[in-house]
Amino acid sequence: MVWVTFVLSAAVVVLAAIKLADYGDVISARTGLGGMFIGTIFMAAATSLPELLTAANAIRNGVISLTVGDIFGSSMFNMFLIALIDLAFHHMRVLRRVAISHAMSAGLAVFMMTMAMFFILADLNITLGWVGLDSLLLIAGYLFGMWLIRNSRFSLAVEAEAVDEAALAQMISLRRAVLGYLVCAGILVGVTPIMVRSAIGITEVTGLTSGLVGVILVAIVTSLPEAVTTVAAVKIGAFDLAVGNLFGSNIFNMAILALIDVFYTGGSLLAQVNPTMVLAGMIGLVMTALAGLGNLAGVERRVGIIEIDALAIILAYGLGMWFLIQRGLVH
Repeated sequence: MVWVTFVLSAAVVVLAAIKLADYGDVISARTGLGGMFIGTIFMAAATSLPELLTAANAIRNGVISLTVGDIFGSSMFNMFLIALIDLAFHHMRVLRRVAISHAMSAGLAVFMMTMAMFFILADLNITLGWVGLDSLLLIAGYLFGMWLIRNSRFSLAVEAEAVDEAALAQMISLRRAVLGYLVCAGILVGVTPIMVRSAIGITEVTGLTSGLVGVILVAIVTSLPEAVTTVAAVKIGAFDLAVGNLFGSNIFNMAILALIDVFYTGGSLLAQVNPTMVLAGMIGLVMTALAGLGNLAGVERRVGIIEIDALAIILAYGLGMWFLIQRGLVH
């Protein structure tokens, strides 16, 4: 029964998040914000809402490892998606058509992930009120990073993906898009606790650790909205929106670790995370660095129908998942 509950609740979460992203796409088109900026900040935050709600509910249920496993696992899967896009749309050469300035958002993702893992290992346990100082520093790092993306000369050089006037006329109004966005967000708020409780039940039934369930199962479910949104963006030629969404989600995922400290009243949340969970974070860090280097280098070399950097990301994901399963993650 717990598996049925998980599958059904996960399906509702994914569908609601996909519609949330659709409404976000309309909002981005009607507000006229640039593809890189809207992908890295607004769309990434929209498609990462399932991770935020899952993390908050996992904290309330006392399963910190499920929270961190979901966040780090989602970051791994986001980079895996970049490689899959290159493989699925090899005739478009997606990774060679995005702006080189995405290397900056990749660098910021690496910076944020490094900060998060450092604070987990440092075990500072210093709080301001009930929120950890390390969490506040992570939030400050996120805000500074978003300011850099919005104002850097590289970001400003990236033009918004052209929106055809006829296509824009067929879109729903901005007011309806905002209303739909809020309704979908409300559905996610209501259903996510059910999914989290069923995920906890799966750990009890299978004997798997909550961290491993978070990395493998919950992370993939909460990352499916990014997958659907990214594929849709590639199909319409919005390559910067697609790649920016994935890099931006990794940045926002680290901010989630800080934001959910608000729901934790037992001191600094990051100080309570078992250091073993950093293994998953390190794999996500390596994959993000590979994606950033691939974007920066722009090497025109393929192995069959796949770019060599995309192949490296796929191998890193596969080997990383194998390692985590063999090593195991603590409760």
